[in-house]
Amino acid sequence: MRNAIKGNILTPGGWVSGEVRFGKRIDAIDGGAADPGLNSDDYIIPGFVDLHVHGAGGKDIMQGGDAPHVIAKMHAKHGTTSLLATTMTAPPEDIVMALKAIGAACANPVAGSARILGVHLEGPYINAGKLGAQPPYARSATLGEVNKLGEHAPMRLITVAPELEGHLQLVRELADAGIRVQIGHTMGSYDDGVAALAHGAAGFTHLFNAMNGLHHREPGMVGAALAHAQYAELIPDLLHVHPGAIKVALRAIPNLYCVTDSTAATGMPDGEYMLGRQVVHKCMGGVRLPDGTLAGSTLTMDQALRNLVSLGLDLADASRRVSTYAADYLGETQIGRLAPGCYADLVVLDRNLNIKSVYIEGEACDLNDA
Repeated sequence: MRNAIKGNILTPGGWVSGEVRFGKRIDAIDGGAADPGLNSDDYIIPGFVDLHVHGAGGKDIMQGGDAPHVIAKMHAKHGTTSLLATTMTAPPEDIVMALKAIGAACANPVAGSARILGVHLEGPYINAGKLGAQPPYARSATLGEVNKLGEHAPMRLITVAPELEGHLQLVRELADAGIRVQIGHTMGSYDDGVAALAHGAAGFTHLFNAMNGLHHREPGMVGAALAHAQYAELIPDLLHVHPGAIKVALRAIPNLYCVTDSTAATGMPDGEYMLGRQVVHKCMGGVRLPDGTLAGSTLTMDQALRNLVSLGLDLADASRRVSTYAADYLGETQIGRLAPGCYADLVVLDRNLNIKSVYIEGEACDLNDA
């Protein structure tokens, strides 16, 4: 089936006022260069790419079963067309159960749902002193164990604490195997961060959160990121990171991209939900452990986009930070951009940046489907 929609189209070369024609992939984009501020047409931007998704719609990835499909469907309604299913620190049997469900979902995609690109393994290879909302099952990693886990689902991204014994070598081995390695849930120093980057680490997990902050005599892991990173993920729900700190990161890290770190509470009413083996509480727009620790978010990527614009980013820059940069980080060249030959993953926004329609591989998602 072929489609054509008109509006202000964000291409890699800038805004075009015209028409995008597509089937499963984009056939053509016709029109001329435009300033979208000079007309009242809709915005057509790339589908969002979220590399840190724990849950949505009452389901948590660690539950296994149909959780990945429920989560992918809920996020598609908010413009996410590709995501990484993100696990928690947990006993080995829990992780294997979750990975088997993710692997099955990757192999059997469901129409109207975000494309599951694979796994972001957020733990258990983290520092027990910086768990954040992770359960207390942190441990050191071995390449053999990681390879065994990778038999169940595509392993695309792994968060590690580089200061743990053996982890610098592991970072090099994983990077050489084509797996992106991020620094996170770490008590490491600035020097530990620099060393990890030199060994092949490529980014930082939810920058500022669950890592040592910046001090002018001890720059910490945040200092390593701000001084040296080309990529890092950040949660722009305006709870996890102060707007001023977000602006610092935007100035320092060229390809800073946004994630939701969303939980089962996303898209759901206030109440109790599960995050791995832990009960979390949704209230006042946030998700917390009983002791008040932030425990993921209820953020969706369309709201992330609006939050970035509210901080002063223009729409094109904000769009790249919820789509293109994350795709680039994973080496995915056919998503996160609107160009002929790329997948027809599109989000149509009205002038208030609210979603009007979402297309995944050329098929319109039913935004009202329960």
